[in-house]
Formats: sequence, structure tokens, C-alpha cells
Amino acid sequence: VFPSLAQAQASVANEVYQELGQPCVFLFCPTEYCSSLCSPSPSQSCYLQTIGQELLPGIGVIWTGPKVVSQELSAALLEEVEAVLRRRPVIWDNLYANDYDCRRVFLGPYMGRAPGLMSRLQGLLLNPNCELQANFIPIHTLGAWFRSELGSCAYPDQAGMEEVAALGDSQGAQDGSYSPQEALELALRDWVDEINQQALEPGR
Repeated sequence: VFPSLAQAQASVANEVYQELGQPCVFLFCPTEYCSSLCSPSPSQSCYLQTIGQELLPGIGVIWTGPKVVSQELSAALLEEVEAVLRRRPVIWDNLYANDYDCRRVFLGPYMGRAPGLMSRLQGLLLNPNCELQANFIPIHTLGAWFRSELGSCAYPDQAGMEEVAALGDSQGAQDGSYSPQEALELALRDWVDEINQQALEPGR
């Protein structure tokens, strides 16, 4: 019936979206959901070009970055993805996901995301560790990153520093930017307080 997989997927997604009354949040996960799955690249992928053309504009498209588990997200990549999809992507961030290797637990700070990314995103979903208690630091430091992003949106002159070395922790809170190391230290302090509080509860 359809000349391509992308056209079939877009048609079904559009029909479901309209049948549900075009909800404000409706997400579509493409078959090519990261750069490494695109051939030869996101901007030259016939599949993504079709999705961008055929999918109704109110439907959000999920993207994980350069890889399924992306250590870094750059503004340049998001610009490329936005252009081919004709909409800002919804990042499904697998930085902490450990469902593919449950022997590992990821407890570091949220990092590797260039400053100023929020203006290029429709949304961000964090795929956490399978172990609930292990997600205190990931979610706490994500919150710190988000607050710094809101601050940069309030001061557009700071938002242009997207490609600086803030993919690491070279910037600090002294200029209002996000520091993974400082966010980690704050999260650890709050986590210890939370553990101590729970230890004092009756029956613990």
C-alpha cells in the first residue's frame, strides 16, 4: 500500500494523532532515532526526510543523539536534526540507562550536553537506571542543568556560548553556568541528608 516504511509509519501516526483529538503531547519514535542508525547521515537520510515531510507538525519526534547512548549532545547536531525533521526534536536521553547491562549503575552528574540546548529542544526525557534509588544523583543534577538552562534563556547574551568547553566541567556556578562537579557535590550532600532522614524514620 505504501511506497516506503517511513510513509507507512507517518500515515499511521497521523491517523492515530487525529483520532485522539491532536493531543498537546504525542510522541513518535522513528526507526532511525540516532545518527549512527542513519544512512549516510541524518540530513541525507531518505527515511528522515520523509518523516519530516509527512508527519503532522504537532507530533513530537524522539531522538537520542549521535548514538543510542550518547556521551555528548552538540548544538550543531540538533540543528541538523531539526532541519531534516522540520521540528525541534524531543531528546530521549539514555545517558544513565543500564537496562542493557544491569551489572552497571551510573551515578555521575548530568554532563556532556552543550549549554544553550534547551532552545533547540521540544523536550527532554531521561531514561534512568533500572534501580530506583540509584537515580537520586542523575535526576538531581539534571535539575541543576535545567535551572542553568533557564538562566541562560533569561539572559540571551550568555546563551550564545554553546560550543564552549562546558561539555566537561570547566565552567562554574560563579558565572551562572552549569558545573557538573558542583552539581554532583550538591547532589551528594542532599542524598546523604535524605538517607540520614530515612534512617531516623520509625521501622527503619
